Amino acid sequence: MAQEQGGRASPDGIGDRIVDAILAGRLAPGQRLGEQSLADLFGVSRTLVREALGRLSARGMVAVRPRRGWYVVEPSRDEAKAAFDARIAIETGMLQGPRSALLPAALKRLKRHVGAERAAIRAGEPGPRSYLLGDFHVCLAECVGNAVLADILRDLTVRTTLIAALFQSDHDAVQSCDDHAGIVAALEAGELAAARRLVREHIQTVASHLGAPGAANDPLQQLRSALQAPAPAQAATARRRTTRLFSDLIPPARSVTTTRAPRRRSQEK
Repeated sequence: MAQEQGGRASPDGIGDRIVDAILAGRLAPGQRLGEQSLADLFGVSRTLVREALGRLSARGMVAVRPRRGWYVVEPSRDEAKAAFDARIAIETGMLQGPRSALLPAALKRLKRHVGAERAAIRAGEPGPRSYLLGDFHVCLAECVGNAVLADILRDLTVRTTLIAALFQSDHDAVQSCDDHAGIVAALEAGELAAARRLVREHIQTVASHLGAPGAANDPLQQLRSALQAPAPAQAATARRRTTRLFSDLIPPARSVTTTRAPRRRSQEK
């Protein structure tokens, strides 16, 4: 639940709920966030909701459009590249230096996290699976002991989650989980150079699986496809099909001639 202040949800708590929903894939790029709907959901004023959305806007997760309200951001391809490049720089950078060697408790936590990822994948639960796969990198920063980088990575992970949804990423969840397991194994062996290489390769692989922007992000696409005018050939086919349909239901009119054909004896036996 969202954090409470005097029995009411706080702006940070509302923001955390929205961030979690994005990481779990329950909020899509371009999805509208109505102030009144959120106020009703959390039982707070629209002023409090507006404050929460303003904070998320400063973190690059939502945006406001004139006369249309708040929406989940839709990163461009250039923004996508910048987000993945930033993650590579941060995540490889935090694995070098005197604090990079993880304590047994931190390694145990990371192994539990990978185990939870595998369980969510086996259960076919897309929400928990998406959340856990993204949160691994935040967990790694926390295990290294850098809370500032963990906060930065959480925001970057939200962006890359939206990017994966917007650009129809076909990266396999099982492969992503296996990559995480390999990173943890390298850290457990004390091979920090190998861990950095695996982190870089993992993020680059995820970025390389981005395709074209998905049509699902255009709210009018389905309606547009349904109502678009048919091509000329399709229109002609439709007219012929309609003509046959009704002509089959109406018996053909008898032709009227001025001369009577000679009567013939029936050939039936």
